[in-house]
Amino acid sequence: MLDISVEESLEYTPEVARATEHLYPKVSHLVTEAEWQLYAPLIVAINRLKKEKNAAILAHNYQAPELFWCISDVTGDSLQLAREAAESSADVLVMCGVHFMAETSKVLNPEQVVLIPDPEAGCSLAESITAQDVRDLRKAHPGVPVVTYVNTSAAVKAECDICCTSSNAVKVVEALGVPRVIFVPDGHLGKYVASQTDVEIIGWDGMCIVHDEFRPSDMAALRAAHPGIEVLVHPECRKEVQDVADSIGSTSQLHRYIAENSPKKVALITECTMAGNLSVAFPETEFIQPCSLCPYMKKITLEKVYRSLKTLSPQVDIDPEVAARARRSLQAMLDI
Repeated sequence: MLDISVEESLEYTPEVARATEHLYPKVSHLVTEAEWQLYAPLIVAINRLKKEKNAAILAHNYQAPELFWCISDVTGDSLQLAREAAESSADVLVMCGVHFMAETSKVLNPEQVVLIPDPEAGCSLAESITAQDVRDLRKAHPGVPVVTYVNTSAAVKAECDICCTSSNAVKVVEALGVPRVIFVPDGHLGKYVASQTDVEIIGWDGMCIVHDEFRPSDMAALRAAHPGIEVLVHPECRKEVQDVADSIGSTSQLHRYIAENSPKKVALITECTMAGNLSVAFPETEFIQPCSLCPYMKKITLEKVYRSLKTLSPQVDIDPEVAARARRSLQAMLDI
């Protein structure tokens, strides 16, 4: 429950009810009326502050529905958010995601204020590798280009040749036109890329705590309990889980699969909040949620977004030299 007692003006009044009456029907199957009475005043206040401060809110697919559907200006996976950040004319960017995403926005928009509502919204995958690790890999494999998944710090990106996301990783690796690459940090995604290309992948043993926990037995149990279900798997999952999937893809690719195929019943093997968000857009599809929550994404709340916009803090700052080098690797990806 949100603690808004310190802001007595944030009350659920008839005016707030009228201002948000077009929003609640979207999320009413995900948010209770009691929760909405807490959320609605913050939603009104955030949307007002956005206009006052010429701010844009970027929300990842894993964000809670009250953020994703009620305050965001841009939604999507990390590639979509990176593209929009690079083209944004807003004075202030608010990242409703994790810290490396906020860093990416700052790298691509050095003159804009970039806010991260909770700087402790980290990422187990990003924390699995350091800039020194990349330098050591280069020494061990002279002349081999380094591809880094965007789920890394700006310092790591600065040491690499090009970035990728789960939606374009294969395309990026093949675009380099070389027989082998170093691919960091996600070991499961690296194995997926290796299965889709003839390029030799020198990998790293990083992983996402959300996706790594799924097992083939979970997929078998889903199919037994829900005959006819389609199982869509994120490539950050283990290879043996990918092997029993009906389709493998990034969050944007999973979204597109549902839009194009209209499955009657589906399980998304990724962070389970995404299924709730997609249920708003695809009410005819039944989403079975084998729930695995990202504890870092859940650190971003409406209250924290409100505080962040009101105070224009915490801001993301990156050493200019590091940012310039990281920008080159990100731009190389965006150019592809």
